[in-house]
Amino acid sequence: MTQHPEHYLQKSFFDWLKKCHPKWRPYFFAIPNGGHRHIAVAKYLKAEGVTAGVWDVFCMIPVGSYKGLWIEFKVDKNKLTTEQKAFGERAIERGYQTLICYNIDDAMEWTEKYILGEPISIDLGSMYTIA
Repeated sequence: MTQHPEHYLQKSFFDWLKKCHPKWRPYFFAIPNGGHRHIAVAKYLKAEGVTAGVWDVFCMIPVGSYKGLWIEFKVDKNKLTTEQKAFGERAIERGYQTLICYNIDDAMEWTEKYILGEPISIDLGSMYTIA
């Protein structure tokens, strides 16, 4: 698990969705922007529109005044990159809820609160520090 901890965190999130909220699962999808790839594969994906900074997961369920939900998974002391910070700020400006999740418990709790239309009592501004 130490080799790719963000992978396992994100996988745990989708496992939880499938098991506990199967009706929500079709509305969530992952964005394959991260990771290290062979240069030829990276060029191929970039030509298809893969863009640095786009967050890990999108939920296309609008709730209240939000058009949808973007989630970025981080582990340990990892912070947003400059590109991720800019993407998150653009998402907020366009009316999306954003969450930066460092553990599965927060991801589950905050996602449920979002879907149920309950306030999420975290200071997202303080989480927008850059690596």
